[in-house]
Amino acid sequence: MKLFIKYMVSMRCKIAVKEVLNKSGLHYIMVDLGEVEIMEDLSPEQREQLRLALQSLGLDLMDDKRAVLIERVKNTIIDMVHKPNEAMKTKLSVYLSQKFNYDYTYMSNLFSEVQGTTIEQFLISQKIERIKELLIYDELNITEIAYIMNYSSVAHLSNQFKKVTGLSPSHFKKFKSIKRIPIEDVGKGRK
Repeated sequence: MKLFIKYMVSMRCKIAVKEVLNKSGLHYIMVDLGEVEIMEDLSPEQREQLRLALQSLGLDLMDDKRAVLIERVKNTIIDMVHKPNEAMKTKLSVYLSQKFNYDYTYMSNLFSEVQGTTIEQFLISQKIERIKELLIYDELNITEIAYIMNYSSVAHLSNQFKKVTGLSPSHFKKFKSIKRIPIEDVGKGRK
């Protein structure tokens, strides 16, 4: 049985969900960002107990198919940004349409309606937060960061970074004390 979990966006979330499943006596086949597959079918009581256990962690069990799709899109983008691969080199609209077998316009309109921001803005927000993280770690130079984050140039990265943060990447590096946004709050639109 597949379950979809809202706000499950990091390795820590995956570990916490595994613990909840173990404590609940449920056997999981797969635990991934926003998605869990368990061996058992849940009774309504078990489902409610699981929902409450997840809510105590700041997570939520999802039932609505539209919410599930949005969460899967968000988790796919987060995964793309934090584990750059060939998917980042593909046009986002094409990649998401193929991955979820939905028309991109439908997904985009649904995402904007529910999230209050576009898929593209969500991607940019995620990329900027990842760039902040890479700048703080100080292991890569800006050229290397631009390459792994799939920017066409350092100038493109710098312009987008400054547009979003108000600072150039080099100024941001000087002010490492600027707080990063928790991953689950990145790209949240106005509500």
